[in-house]
Amino acid sequence: QVQLVESGGGLVQPGGSLRLSCAASGNILSSDYMGWYRQAAGKQRELVAQIVDGGSPWLESSVQGRFTISIDSGKNTVSLQMYSLKPEDTAVYYCNVWRRLNDGYINYWGQGTQVTVSS
Repeated sequence: QVQLVESGGGLVQPGGSLRLSCAASGNILSSDYMGWYRQAAGKQRELVAQIVDGGSPWLESSVQGRFTISIDSGKNTVSLQMYSLKPEDTAVYYCNVWRRLNDGYINYWGQGTQVTVSS
């Protein structure tokens, strides 16, 4: 079982920065993909960034050049550094662990943290 706890959300002005962190407890495998999703009001949840230990990060096109994702495998922590925030980045951000299984896959989710970009 994996438990995920996010921190770092809040209110920020357009153009500002925030750093989200996610601490994972339980059995995290080196093959697990760790990432961040977000869900804006009235919209579907979407993948924002994802990384696997030893691999290259993936970033959704609208956040490329503004967001970075990093992983500290020793601490089972994944962080999302967000720069040049825009009002359209406003959403609840969820930490995620995606794990491949022999017969499929499983997702683990954090409780979510609100990010609001507004003047």
